[in-house]
Amino acid sequence: MNAADGQTLQDLEFTTLQEWLVEFAVGETARERLANLSPSSNRSEIEKALYELAELKAIRDEGETFPRIEFEELLTEIKMLPIKNAAIQLEGFMRILLASDLVNSLIYFFDKREEEYPLLSKLVSHSYFTKEIIEAIEKVFDKHGNVKDDASDVLASIRSSMRSLKKQINRNFDKEARKLMKENILGETKESFVNDRRVLTILSQHKRKIPGSVVGSSKTGSLTYIEPQVNIPLNNELEMLMDDERKEIFRILQELKKEIQVHSELISSYQFVLTELDFINAKCRLATDLDANLPSIQENHELELISAYHPILWKANRAQKKKTHPQSVKMDKFSRMLVISGPNAGGKSITLKTVGLLQIMLQSGLLVPVEENSKMCFFNTILSDIGDNQSIANELSTYSYRLKRMKTFLDAANKNTLLLLDEFGTGSDPDLGGALAESIFESFYNRKCFGVITTHYANIKLKADRLKNAVNGCMLFNSETLEPTYRFSVGQPGSSFTFEVATINGIPQEIIEDAKSKLDDKKVKMDRLLNDLQKEKTYLERLNKEHIQAQEDAQEALNKYEDRKAVYDEKLKRMRTQADANNKLVAFGKKMKMFIDRYNVKSRKKTVNDKLLSEVKKYLAVERTKIDAAILSKKEKERKEASKPSAKRKKAKIEQDKFQRHKIKLNSRVKLISTKQIGIVEEVSGDNITVAFGFMRMKVTREKLMWVED
Repeated sequence: MNAADGQTLQDLEFTTLQEWLVEFAVGETARERLANLSPSSNRSEIEKALYELAELKAIRDEGETFPRIEFEELLTEIKMLPIKNAAIQLEGFMRILLASDLVNSLIYFFDKREEEYPLLSKLVSHSYFTKEIIEAIEKVFDKHGNVKDDASDVLASIRSSMRSLKKQINRNFDKEARKLMKENILGETKESFVNDRRVLTILSQHKRKIPGSVVGSSKTGSLTYIEPQVNIPLNNELEMLMDDERKEIFRILQELKKEIQVHSELISSYQFVLTELDFINAKCRLATDLDANLPSIQENHELELISAYHPILWKANRAQKKKTHPQSVKMDKFSRMLVISGPNAGGKSITLKTVGLLQIMLQSGLLVPVEENSKMCFFNTILSDIGDNQSIANELSTYSYRLKRMKTFLDAANKNTLLLLDEFGTGSDPDLGGALAESIFESFYNRKCFGVITTHYANIKLKADRLKNAVNGCMLFNSETLEPTYRFSVGQPGSSFTFEVATINGIPQEIIEDAKSKLDDKKVKMDRLLNDLQKEKTYLERLNKEHIQAQEDAQEALNKYEDRKAVYDEKLKRMRTQADANNKLVAFGKKMKMFIDRYNVKSRKKTVNDKLLSEVKKYLAVERTKIDAAILSKKEKERKEASKPSAKRKKAKIEQDKFQRHKIKLNSRVKLISTKQIGIVEEVSGDNITVAFGFMRMKVTREKLMWVED
C-alpha cells in the first residue's frame, strides 16, 4: 500500500532519485521496478528491504570480494525451454552460462556467511550450486561463444572439408589473379567479395576474355566482378557444406537444450535471484553515492535526524564544490507539530523537504544521508502541500488548490500521518487567511498527527507556543551581516527579518520607515522581540561555543603538559640512576687511587707491598660478593614472580579493564568480548549501552564490552 500520493512524490522531487536509481540498474526488470518505486506503509516489507540493502552496503563498505552484478536477463530462454521444437539462439546459451557462473559465485560467497548476512543468504538460497549447466554448454561452445569443431563428429568432418575446400579455392583464385596481373586487365583493387565469394575486379573492356561468372559491376560500369570458372563448382560445394554446418549446429543446440531442460526451474531461479540483487545493488550504489546510512528504526513515532542532508541539494552543491549545511531535527509525541519560521531564502523549505524526502526514501526501502545514530519511524500516510500548484485547466487559483488539498488532509489526518506544509496559510488575505490557517492547524493538532510546517504568520507561531505537543523552530539569521546561516534551531519562532532583508536589497529607508508606521505597534514590537531574542540566542551560542573551545584548548594544554611532565620525569629518573652508577664508579676510583698511592715501587724489598695487596684482594672479594648477592636476589625474585600469578598484576589488569570500560561513551568504538564484533555506541544509559554492529543494534551491559582505540 502506497504511503504517499503522486503530488507528494512530485513536491518532494522523489522522481529525481528514481532516475538516479534507474541509471544504476543493469537489467530492464530492475529498471522498471525502480522507475515505479514508491513509499510503502507495510512495516515488515520495508524493514526487509532496508536490512537487505544494509547487508549489501556492509559487504561493499568492508571491501569484501563480492561478485560483480553483471548479467543479461533470461526471459526469452525461460520461455523457450519448455517448448518442444523452440530454438534457443547461441547468445541465449551464453546468457545462461554467464548467469549460472554468477549465481554459483554468489552461492560460494554466502557459504558460511548465513549468520552474518541472513537476508541475502536466504535470497541466494532460491538457487543451488551446480556445474552441470556450465559443463554442458562449455562442451559445445568455446570461450568466444562459437560452437566448437568437436561438438560432434559430423560437425568436425564438415568443418574439415570446408577448410580444405577454402584452401583450394584460395589457391585457384591467387593463381588466376597473378596471371591476370601480368596481362594488366585487373582494376586497382584487384579483388572483392560478392555474396561472401571472392571475385576478381576486371576492367570492363576485358571482361569477355575471362572465363567465369559475372556477378556484378561498379556504379560507373568501368569494373566488372567475375568469379573464376575454376572456383564456381568449388564455391557451390562450399555453400552446401555451410548449409550442412547450419543444420548440424541446429541439431547440436537442440540436443543441448534437451540436456539443460531438466534444469528449467533452476534457470528460472537465476532470473529471480539476479534481478532481485540488481534491484538491491542499484539502491546500494545510490546509498554509497550519497554516503547514506540505516538509522535506528523505532517502534513508536519518533524522528531524530542528525546531520541530515537533502540528497538532491547535496549532489548539486558537490558538483559545484559548494558547502551544504546539514540539519538536525527531532520530533516525538511531545513535539509532533514543528512550526518553522524565519526569513525568506533562509532554508525553511529545504529543512521541510529534507524531513519529507528522507521519510519517503526510508519507506521506499532506501538508506538515507544521516548519521548512523539517527532515529526514524514509519507513517501510514505522508502528504505534502508545497509550492504553487494552481491549475489553469481546472480554473483553480493557488489558494483554491491549497484549500482542496487541506480538505484531503483533514479527511486523512490521524496519529499515523506525517504532514508537510510549506508557507502554510498563504494565498489569501493575511488576516482572514491567517485565521483560517490557525483553525486548520489546530484541527490537525487535535487529530494527533505529525507535521512540519513553515509559516510567516505570527498567530501560527503563537499557537504552536501554546499547544503542549507543538514546538517552534527557526532558521537562524546573522543579524549583523543580514545573511542567512542555513542553520536550524528548535525552541523559539524566528523573525521574518522583512525590513532587514528589504534594506540589504536596496529598498529606500524612507519607504521602509513608512511601511513600519502603517503596522500595528504590537506586530512591530513582536517582530523586534523575536529579532532581539535571536540575536541574544546567537550571542549565547557563540559564547557557549567559545567556552567549549576554551575548555578543549585547556584540556589539550593539560594533556601536553602531562605528556611533557611524564617525559621529563622519566628523563630525571634515568639521570638519577645514571648518577648513582657514576657515584659508585667514582667511589671505586677513589679507593683504587688510594691503593695506587700507597703502592711502593722504589723499595727493593719484595714484601714491602704484601700488606697492601692483601687489602686490595679483600676489598675486591667483598665487592664481588655484594654483586653476586644482588644478582642472585634479582633472579630469585624473578623466579618467584614467574612461578605464581601476581595479585598485583591481577589487580592492575582489573583496574585497567575497568578504566577502559569507563572510557566508553557516545560514538565510542567498542568490541563485544564474547564474539569480538566491533561496533559504535549509539546510546549510553548508566551501565546499559546500545551498540550498532553494522546494520544490527544490540543493548548490552558495560562489563561485556571493551573500549577500542580509534
